[in-house]
Amino acid sequence: MEIYCVGGAVRDELLGLAVQDRDYVVVGATPEQMASLGYRPVGKDFPVFLHPHTRDEYALARTERKTAKGYKGFQVYAAPEVTLEQDLARRDLTINAIAQDQHGALIDPYGGVADLKSGVLRHVSPAFVEDPVRILRLARFAARFTQFTVAPETLALMREMVQNGEVDALVPERVWQELAKGLMEAQPSRMFEVLRQSGALGKILPELDRLWGVPQPEIHHPEIDTGVHVMLVVDYAARQGYALSVRFAALMHDLGKGTTPAHLLPRHIGHEERGVGLVKDLCQRLRVPNDCRDLAVISARFHGKMHRALEMRTDTLLDLLHDTDALRQPQRFELFLLACECDSRGRTGFENKPYPQANYLRMVLQAASGVDAGAVARQYTAPEKIREAIYQARLEAINISISPFEKKTL
Repeated sequence: MEIYCVGGAVRDELLGLAVQDRDYVVVGATPEQMASLGYRPVGKDFPVFLHPHTRDEYALARTERKTAKGYKGFQVYAAPEVTLEQDLARRDLTINAIAQDQHGALIDPYGGVADLKSGVLRHVSPAFVEDPVRILRLARFAARFTQFTVAPETLALMREMVQNGEVDALVPERVWQELAKGLMEAQPSRMFEVLRQSGALGKILPELDRLWGVPQPEIHHPEIDTGVHVMLVVDYAARQGYALSVRFAALMHDLGKGTTPAHLLPRHIGHEERGVGLVKDLCQRLRVPNDCRDLAVISARFHGKMHRALEMRTDTLLDLLHDTDALRQPQRFELFLLACECDSRGRTGFENKPYPQANYLRMVLQAASGVDAGAVARQYTAPEKIREAIYQARLEAINISISPFEKKTL
């Protein structure tokens, strides 16, 4: 029985990165032997065990044979005679197919170390085409390892997979899982760049894919292209270390611009409302978690109004708080402000331009939230009188809070 550390732990250690988890492959063992040594079986589709003390995962060496479309269409064979090289051959990329024995020696039958040094994402074998999730994983690695490039022959295989319909077999939960991970990487735009190059983006996120080539007014958007703008917005959110929900809202905020009639371009009147339906449909299709969906929806609908906050009347400001449910969900409203800030600064030349609207709305919300609605309500009996009185009290509080300031100086 031989044990090897494999995959991401070996790769990251060679890159000088912190290692989070270690996975191991066991060659020459049976499930019964593993159990007798105290390892606890946890694998459903193939033999995987938890170490009795470290809780690290140990998988028996295995091979896979394609039996149907999709990432689940495999027959797995795990037996003592399966070699380490055979196990590594089924992995996606050469940089993930490096093993290390218990003495620290590297086993690298597919050139992963050389690809790490040259910064190349390359498939291990032609079997790469059998699993469509590998397209998403490779794109995610491009977002993490920002200096790496995709090998031309690997990109050709990805395009072949798209043309053959393999991507159509992806299940929504797995698509979202990989997209969410990619959004949390250092430069998410590279994930979408790779997906576009392979043709997969048009299959997975057609609402997003159609934004490239759609012009915007150059005076407001020096980058002009809507797709380029959205990528700048997402990367700005990543550089700030913002939460997944903010990054997803940044990705979704301008979907409506992809449906602007050609004769109206480069203007996009009403794109916010058109985008709402697109965001909702996309989120339902990919089964996006509620917190990400809800923030994306209000960001798509209200980011234009948010940018004009300094020009708004007091009642319009209060209506914006009500429309975004800011009084009941102030934490989500804060995330909305961050998403709008990303939209403003995700423009060529605007990266460091102040965005006073955010602090202005924070002050407005604080003033409105300071009204004791219960005390106001006790002065009336009719529900409509109560609502109006609370509304007026909040208007007065907002007026008082902003009166010492000229909006242009905020």
